[in-house]
Amino acid sequence: MMKTVLITGASTGFGEAVARHFSQAGWNVIATMRNPAAASPELLASKGVVVSRLDVQDKKSIDDAIAQGVAQFGQIDVVVNNAGYGLFGIFEGIQRDAIQSQFDVNVFGPMDVVRAILPHFRAKQAGTIVNVSSGAGAIGFPMASVYSSSKFALEGWSEGLSYELGSLGIKVKIVEPGGAMKTNFMARVGGESGSQQQIPDYGPFLGHIGQMYAGMGSNADADAVEKVVASIFAAATDGTDQLRYTPTNDIQPILKARRSTSEQDYRAFTLSIFMPSKA
Repeated sequence: MMKTVLITGASTGFGEAVARHFSQAGWNVIATMRNPAAASPELLASKGVVVSRLDVQDKKSIDDAIAQGVAQFGQIDVVVNNAGYGLFGIFEGIQRDAIQSQFDVNVFGPMDVVRAILPHFRAKQAGTIVNVSSGAGAIGFPMASVYSSSKFALEGWSEGLSYELGSLGIKVKIVEPGGAMKTNFMARVGGESGSQQQIPDYGPFLGHIGQMYAGMGSNADADAVEKVVASIFAAATDGTDQLRYTPTNDIQPILKARRSTSEQDYRAFTLSIFMPSKA
């Protein structure tokens, strides 16, 4: 039987690209998004692709998309939790309701999708869940404390869940992309950041961080989208127990420092990057 994948957040960016990749590989694809009218012509023209409404903040839409997918294709084999966005800014200037929304989309949304698919996966004693995190899910970045904390939560939940579901033959994977300039991720970041309280005391620090992020953006892998798509597909299909996949080169040095050096050395390294020089 041809395999089927359900992907959230498939209107643009990684989600749209990975939906087309699965289609080209011969899969049935349930490409879900908040507004199906926003689906790209390329996606709509892809073989075996069905576009469905799924808003991770609307539990009924999650249940409906899964039920429709199973009714049409007989079963779902892989779920890719890709829907998410980044709320960037100084923590003190971000309103509580904006933080709640960040966690609703980046954490509780994937949890609700997984909760809804698990009875189906348990009945089959098989299935794979791929949760799209970020390099910021392993490292607390300045001006991204809220975003990082949501991705830290996603990763901690995913890792703990991997043991529970592994006992049932169900795999959980985490993909940690770095920067990808060909997605619209930063456009939503700008929109979400516009209503934040501006606090002048942070001005010098923000100037330094702005320059740092501009440099990081220019160093982002030109083929980042292609690398992330290939990594998501590998996580879904390689049949291994590998938990984390880190596909882009730009994030590798700081991930290596986080995971392969002492806490003291890691702290010295990140302070040299994130803190303005005293000279």
